[in-house]
Amino acid sequence: MKTIIAAYSGVLRVSGTKHEWEEAVLGTRIGTGSSILSALQDLSWLSKSKVEKQLQIISVLQWVLTFLIMGVACTVTLMYILCTDCWVIAAVYLAWLVFDWNTPKKGGRRSQWVRNWAIWRYFRDYFPIRLVKTHNLLTSRNYIFGYHPHGIMGLGAFCNFSTEATGVGQKFPGIRPYLATLAGNFRMPILRDYLMSGGICPVNRDSIDYILSKNGRGNAIVIVVGGAAESLNCTPGKNSVTLKNRKGFVKLALRHGADLVPVYSFGENEVFKQVIFEEGSWGRWVQKTFQKHIGFAPCIFHGRGLFSSNTWGLLPYSKPITTVVGEPITVPKIDHPSQREIDLYHNMYVSSLIKLFDKYKTKFGLPETEKELSSVLTERRPNREIINARLNIFLASLVFTLCLPVSEQRWSQTAGRQAGSLLSRNS
Repeated sequence: MKTIIAAYSGVLRVSGTKHEWEEAVLGTRIGTGSSILSALQDLSWLSKSKVEKQLQIISVLQWVLTFLIMGVACTVTLMYILCTDCWVIAAVYLAWLVFDWNTPKKGGRRSQWVRNWAIWRYFRDYFPIRLVKTHNLLTSRNYIFGYHPHGIMGLGAFCNFSTEATGVGQKFPGIRPYLATLAGNFRMPILRDYLMSGGICPVNRDSIDYILSKNGRGNAIVIVVGGAAESLNCTPGKNSVTLKNRKGFVKLALRHGADLVPVYSFGENEVFKQVIFEEGSWGRWVQKTFQKHIGFAPCIFHGRGLFSSNTWGLLPYSKPITTVVGEPITVPKIDHPSQREIDLYHNMYVSSLIKLFDKYKTKFGLPETEKELSSVLTERRPNREIINARLNIFLASLVFTLCLPVSEQRWSQTAGRQAGSLLSRNS
């Protein structure tokens, strides 16, 4: 603009020719237009980056809400619809639910369309999550993947094996992964269909037997071996697995002749912070009780907030998660494996997992001296005597607390009567 004004002033002073003035004005316009276009491009790039970040947050948030409340919310909504004029919709779905009840036990109903949704790519990029292949898998064999550690929500297991965001189908062509989770999730309306569409199945014997024996070859059951018990010990900076007394998956592998594949996910424990209760404490007793009777252990955890990473919330922290799939262990088919055979292959699996961890730990941010994985392979069990003693103390204090107001009331009534009789005597 200053150049235009200067050029215009020069014309008024009759300095320069008309041709020179036109060149000056044209050059100024071209320069100004280029600057505006460059600024718009920069602004567009910033907007795209921000939009992508928000889409990543939304994609993760929807899965967190699915994990925490979708089952209960859908059940309550369905019961509510039954009490409205739209009850026919709910009745038709319930009829379909009864008809389709056993589908999760028969491999489910996966959808490649759902597994390839763009939202899962945003989910992957939020952390980011990466899948590392170390060995080829034969399509003529079935597999049981042992996934470690559980973490709070098993985000790496879901993204890698229930979606195609990290390219599991391309890295292991001809292999169909099935992520196994709590059977109770498949009793929840709508949620069960959502989970099945991603290739998720119940972690029970019927479902696993069907997939490994009646579903052809090239199947891979992904079992989070540590389960809810392992989730109670997950915290940033700690690499612990619950494995010593977990041998059921080895027995299943022997019965079906399915190869065992250790899988370790570096960074799974870094995305949430959790309050860890010590063994034998009241908090751990409550968690163990829930785990025993309901199937999951309630955790007190937090991540980042929805609008800021400096606040607390339910969103996981954006820390990288790298899932490494190890070398398969060839397992023979034995219809009735002995305890000695189960222990043999369990020890082979543990050794393979430790070897996998030690080989890749420094590559993904852990120090060379990190040996915590091998030191916590023993599953510590709570001291029952301590728990029983604390339970007795709790019951005694509860009885004392409940009886105290009654005792105080009786004492006050007795004292009142004695005071009244004393006054009457004095009068």
